[in-house]
Amino acid sequence: MARFDRYMLSQFLLLFGFFALVLVAVFWINRAVVLFDRLIGDGQTALVFLEFTSLSLPKLIVTVLPIATFAASVYVTNRLSGESELVVMQATGSGPWRLARPVLAYGLIVAAMMSLLTHVLVPAAQGQLSIREAEISRNVTSRLLTEGTFLSPADQVTFYTSTIGEDGVLRGVFLSDRRNPEQRVIYTAAQAYLVRNDAGTTLIMVDGMAQRLNTKDNRLSTAKFQDFSFDITKLVSTDTEVTGSIRNMGTLALLTDWDRISDETGARNGDIAEEVHSRFAQPLFCIVAALIGFATLMVGGYSRFGVWREAVIAFGLLIGIDGMRGTFAQMVLDDASLWPTMYLPSLLGALLVAGMLTWAAHPSLLRRRRRQAVVPT
Repeated sequence: MARFDRYMLSQFLLLFGFFALVLVAVFWINRAVVLFDRLIGDGQTALVFLEFTSLSLPKLIVTVLPIATFAASVYVTNRLSGESELVVMQATGSGPWRLARPVLAYGLIVAAMMSLLTHVLVPAAQGQLSIREAEISRNVTSRLLTEGTFLSPADQVTFYTSTIGEDGVLRGVFLSDRRNPEQRVIYTAAQAYLVRNDAGTTLIMVDGMAQRLNTKDNRLSTAKFQDFSFDITKLVSTDTEVTGSIRNMGTLALLTDWDRISDETGARNGDIAEEVHSRFAQPLFCIVAALIGFATLMVGGYSRFGVWREAVIAFGLLIGIDGMRGTFAQMVLDDASLWPTMYLPSLLGALLVAGMLTWAAHPSLLRRRRRQAVVPT
């Protein structure tokens, strides 16, 4: 690779790292605020919050990587053009196709990063995230025990405890059970304990009173008790099995028997086809994003006022191609046999890049055709 190629490639990678870092930080903060409020509000610790945000980062990076690739390509090309470095290289005989070589190398490097994310890191992180979410949902404390707040762990059930001691003892307990329309029960107790075993979860209330209201004749009966056990297994999630998902499976696993995967996960063949082929199509789109940013600005040529008009056009082209990806993905979801259409946006983008580079290399062709069009016959 020539020295100028290495120089351009280093600039692309440097600015790519900067834009990727900024975009990931912005998107991460927006998601972290919602996640922080949900987890901390459920009684989780800051370590759980950091774990969840770390596991969600690979998927977030996949979202912003094409944008960062395109932004770095446009910025570096614009700067090299504004500082006349590209003009000097073209004057020495390097055409647009020759100058696109480091851009292609840059796109391939980003595509390799994207492939590592889509095929390995994202499925592994999503699988671990599903396991941790299941563990959190099984955590009785996060679902039921929040002192000083009226909670509804299930429909027609209200729970309240005034304080929770460091030893786990609940004080000032109130439990309203209205699931039976013919009988409503209110339990109050000075203290209570949560006991978990293989059979389920039990709330043991000490020194309390039970009030039962028969809705048929509006008769209220009360009974005091020294200790009383109330089965709350159905009020909390105790399922230890994590439901399988194709998004948590590796690519090699998705390339095997689709009928078996469909039976295990409940996903349609179209869902499986869209998932597995999107993992291959996304890296290709990163290459196209880098080349579109470069080729569009090369068509504009050198200008003292910059090439921001071409940058806007390049952004519009990228948005259009990305919109096509969504349309073709929906087609594959409906019919798995249409999976080749997942690669059409990248193919059309490559053809567009080839056309723009050819135009930039031979701008006189278009002017010649226009001149021939105006000559009277």
